[in-house]
Amino acid sequence: MSSSEGEGANPSPCPAAPPAVAGAGVGVGVGAAAWPRRRCRDVFWLVVFLLHLLVFGGALALTGLNRFGQADRFNIDRFTNLTAAPRFAGSPEPAREAPPPPSLEVEEVTPKSELTESYWPYYGAAGAVGTVLAWAWLAAAAGRKDGGRVVMRAAVHSLTAYLAVVSVLCFWGKHFFWGVAFAVGGALHFLYVMSVLDRFPFTMLVLQKAVRMIWELPDVMRIAYAFVLVMLCWMALWSFGVSGILAFHIPNGGQWWALLIFSVSLFWTGAVLSNTVHVIVSGMVFLVLIHGGQAAASMPPKPLLKSLQYAVTTSFGSICYGSLFTAAIRTLRWEIRGIRSKIGNNECLLCCVDFLFHIVETLVRFFNKYAYVQIAINGQSFNRSARDAWELFQSTGVEALVAYDCSGAVLLMSTILGGLITGTCTGVWTYFKQSDKAIMVGSTSMLMGMILVGVTVVVVESAVTSIYICYAEDPRLIQRWDPEFFDQMSEALHQRLQYRSARAHQILNSRLDQLPNTSSALLLFKKRVRVRHDSIGMRLYTVRSGRRACNMEVSHAHVVMFYNVTW
Repeated sequence: MSSSEGEGANPSPCPAAPPAVAGAGVGVGVGAAAWPRRRCRDVFWLVVFLLHLLVFGGALALTGLNRFGQADRFNIDRFTNLTAAPRFAGSPEPAREAPPPPSLEVEEVTPKSELTESYWPYYGAAGAVGTVLAWAWLAAAAGRKDGGRVVMRAAVHSLTAYLAVVSVLCFWGKHFFWGVAFAVGGALHFLYVMSVLDRFPFTMLVLQKAVRMIWELPDVMRIAYAFVLVMLCWMALWSFGVSGILAFHIPNGGQWWALLIFSVSLFWTGAVLSNTVHVIVSGMVFLVLIHGGQAAASMPPKPLLKSLQYAVTTSFGSICYGSLFTAAIRTLRWEIRGIRSKIGNNECLLCCVDFLFHIVETLVRFFNKYAYVQIAINGQSFNRSARDAWELFQSTGVEALVAYDCSGAVLLMSTILGGLITGTCTGVWTYFKQSDKAIMVGSTSMLMGMILVGVTVVVVESAVTSIYICYAEDPRLIQRWDPEFFDQMSEALHQRLQYRSARAHQILNSRLDQLPNTSSALLLFKKRVRVRHDSIGMRLYTVRSGRRACNMEVSHAHVVMFYNVTW
């Protein structure tokens, strides 16, 4: 990779350099050489995240203590009267309730449903279930060589059935809105799985190799276990405050809004911890691949500690920044791609979806999960890392494999399944104790379970992203690690580029047929062909249709790109 001490360095393939020299190019040093010094990146977002932890941590402690052992300890109930229904002039004043006799104890006059400790045990159970699921998932996935097959089968085959079960439970509890929501989610998941069945063999191949990589690095599994405990500590404070909110009666749906705000905070915190693990694992995987093994003499000393140090210091601001947007944009991209591929000849709808697709694709250039690999290796800012990674994929054609691979979706299914199991266990228990709070407790517990499982799922995802970055940077790294896997990836890339080339030819021919002078336009196209050789021996033909060449009649297809592969 390119040296990235400065912001202006762009990663580029290095086919002529030997592995040791390429390793030195990324700034990791060879042998016992010192690690490079790095500057802190995206400091503004680091400060914002730390302030967010301070403010939300104080608010959680306040709301939890307000109802702990005593109802309205800090007299916050007076603020809820601001949202009460207004009293018109001349209307009789509502009768005030008589205060409780002073001889009675607080426990006798305060209903248990108004105390924090009434709901905190439910969240304690949710944290325990989520932690067990997270550790069990990592042990089943990364603790065995065929873990990729286990993960994929469990995620793909179980999620639809479990969504149906949760939908039935919601209907049984007379929560019709949530029942319909989960039923629709199960149907959409089933349709998605049916639409990408042809991609599963390649996805399973990539997952199996990623799991094998993690299996060879047991230290990164210990890091994941430790970060689950760190996340659990923050969840203890979070659930304490949310329990106080559940006991605090806020009119006009105020409880739901408060839960939404604190859930966004928890999601951001969980994403930051997950992506910190992502950066640590990515750095380790890249070092192992570029030095030819963990026991190689050229490996720098204490690589895991150095990766951890960089992740929680100089690169932490970039992690905080990327964690705000990456997951949402990635999910939106999957959905729009699925809708776009199913639209037929409806030109109006296709135009609208294409507009959204191009907006999301532009955002993906600045917010993608592959940026964390560049952050781990080069220590760049998040936007620069995301841009470099995406340009690297597009310039080498590996983006065709990235778009074809469904490993990210499969791992997201595992995360959702873990959250559903956690939320179901907690929600059913709450229903039999306090049925009116079952949905609130179950939904927030589902979020807790998803975050805890996501901290361990990201270990495998980091290995997948690192494999793609290494393949795009220098395919010989993958060839040296696993020659058979290299041949399989090269063959898959060859097939995907051929498929794209055929589609581009078809689109190009359909546009040219609509022109009045097809032969002259085709000649102008041929004159604008540029040929470039990349590091894995294939020629990429890029045809750009300028406005002049097409007489402005295909300006909506301004740039047409296709690949014609020869071996």
